[in-house]
Amino acid sequence: MARYLDPKADVTFKKVFGEHKNLVMSLLNALLPLDEGKQVESIEYLPSELVPRTPTSKNTIVDVWCEETGGRKFIVEMQMNWTADFRERVLFNASKAYVRQLDKSEQYNLLQPVYALNFVNKVFEPGMDGYYHYYRMVHSQDSGKVLEGLHLVFIELPKFKAKNLTEKRMQVLWLRFLTEIDEKSRRPPAELLENPQTNQALEILEESAYSEAEMLDYDRYWDQVRRDKALMDERDAARAELNEIYVKLDEAHVKLDEAHAKLDAATERLRQTVFNLKEVGMSVEQISKVTGLKSTEVETLWGYTK
Repeated sequence: MARYLDPKADVTFKKVFGEHKNLVMSLLNALLPLDEGKQVESIEYLPSELVPRTPTSKNTIVDVWCEETGGRKFIVEMQMNWTADFRERVLFNASKAYVRQLDKSEQYNLLQPVYALNFVNKVFEPGMDGYYHYYRMVHSQDSGKVLEGLHLVFIELPKFKAKNLTEKRMQVLWLRFLTEIDEKSRRPPAELLENPQTNQALEILEESAYSEAEMLDYDRYWDQVRRDKALMDERDAARAELNEIYVKLDEAHVKLDEAHAKLDAATERLRQTVFNLKEVGMSVEQISKVTGLKSTEVETLWGYTK
């Protein structure tokens, strides 16, 4: 019985989608919001761009870059641990790919769209039901008016639940491939074995197909994922503790402001009392005896010295 590796790791993801054009084209056609008749039919792989990476993500992002014969660019990424700046990094990558299409002498109308397909193995939009998030530039009042150029898709893998294989069949199959297959898999779902593309991808995932060096890379990748997660958990815990301190400080400030307001009100009442007693002819000493205030306090409230 075959033993499979997890397709979300660097070495496996790139072997499946970075070395087999038919598979990455199937993935793109299944998961990108492409217009009817605009399916990807042929691609060439491109070298990954060197871009800034955050300390907690530099080793846990795997990516595949490719270009359609017609010119459209595609970036496919797997992100194991969500970071606050990942969305901006994706936008940066896509924007750079878009800008670098032209030399100074070329025309803007030659620019082709860039599609970034991003799988995230963590829920980053807990308040939203869907797992599929599509970003593009649209008019704020008329969503039918679109500026073509950048198309960003984020997929929250933990939210995906296979319900109906007849609806967007290949999308469901590829997401099942990414979410249901790992080292514990011994008997893959029949639907994945029956489909030519996902069956081919499963064969590529068989552990026996990997060299000792590749297995070391595979294990190192998951070690890094675990270290990064621990680091981010510690950071999140520290932020939560700091936020709690800020909340308590805000509450203390509110209470302090309330105390100041009460003190000001009490001081004003005393000042008014001193003023009234002075108006009826009482001396500072008499007012001090009546109110229990020191003479100096009476003088301060009245605004004069003896």
